[in-house]
Amino acid sequence: MDYFSYIYKNVDKLICLIVAILAVTSVLMIGSTSIETGFFSRSVIVQIAAYFIGLIEIFIVLRYNYMVIKDITKWLYVLAILLLLTVYIPGLGIEVFGSRAWINLRILTFQPSEIVKILFILIMAAYLDNNKDNLYNFRCLLKAALIGAPIILIVLKEDFGSALVFAFTWVVMLFFAGIDIKAFGKFLAIVIFMVPIAYIFMADYQKERLEAFLHPDNLSLQGNYQVWQSKVAIGSGGLFGKGLFNGTQKSLDFIPVQTSDFIFSVIGEELGLVGGVIVIALFGVLLVRMMIILSDALDFYGALIISGIIGMFTFQIFENIAMTMGLMPVTGITLPFLSYGGSSILSNMLAIGLVLNIAVRSKKIKF
Repeated sequence: MDYFSYIYKNVDKLICLIVAILAVTSVLMIGSTSIETGFFSRSVIVQIAAYFIGLIEIFIVLRYNYMVIKDITKWLYVLAILLLLTVYIPGLGIEVFGSRAWINLRILTFQPSEIVKILFILIMAAYLDNNKDNLYNFRCLLKAALIGAPIILIVLKEDFGSALVFAFTWVVMLFFAGIDIKAFGKFLAIVIFMVPIAYIFMADYQKERLEAFLHPDNLSLQGNYQVWQSKVAIGSGGLFGKGLFNGTQKSLDFIPVQTSDFIFSVIGEELGLVGGVIVIALFGVLLVRMMIILSDALDFYGALIISGIIGMFTFQIFENIAMTMGLMPVTGITLPFLSYGGSSILSNMLAIGLVLNIAVRSKKIKF
């Protein structure tokens, strides 16, 4: 009992505080989108429930040494592939916004790729740790690509945005592991050569989003009208915003997918530039704190896990916020801890649990 008391007593308080602030902000912003019909909408209830389950996730993760995960990496890989393939099971997999990336569990829907993001990080961390002395070798890099490729390709077929998250996370982990630049350059050349081929196999809606990004003034293209409305909402918020629950673009439903993909637009309209900067600052402090924990990690495996989580969060935060301002293509990537979505929240909280686990076990235990 003393050991577990120490574990829970010594969790990183700053990370817990930031996540708590983001959670409260998320619930308030999602509630704001339905305030005309009542604050406690289904979305708010689901979000609160997801955070509650996520908290249980963290408590469970903290009870076990993260090193035990390394022993079951092969099983995690099989689990990741099976989870991604469940979306193709008739009667179970469903299509949302043109993407067949969800499964219908009757009482709720679930996006397998969200949990697979964490499994992917754990799988790659184990491989890179086991081969840290061979990272100068192109063959080692190629094998790392072959391990990640099936997961990335399955996700890419139905969810271009999530595939980008996987790919960026993979690259960040490789560079943190110390991959040879020349070897990576050769691999990058192969990837660039394959891009036109990948474009051919992209879904029509994915091609339309890329086309819209390249021609932002054409409001007839899918996505451009929504981004334009998002920019109007953020700009109309001014310095201090219109006030919580008082957004007009939001209440008139001009902001698209305002509870998830474009939640930052609601923040910009109601809390203004100051509110948006505070949110970005919170994310910045969270990432810096993770970097500090990474530098203090007792082993390379733990450091690799955190590097993957940092890469995952960094790309999602940048892509989502930039997307709402028309600076990046619309991809459907959620804003960590703020966007509505049980699958996303559970994935984010699981990632936080792993970071806290590594942080606690990197401290010198004194009873």
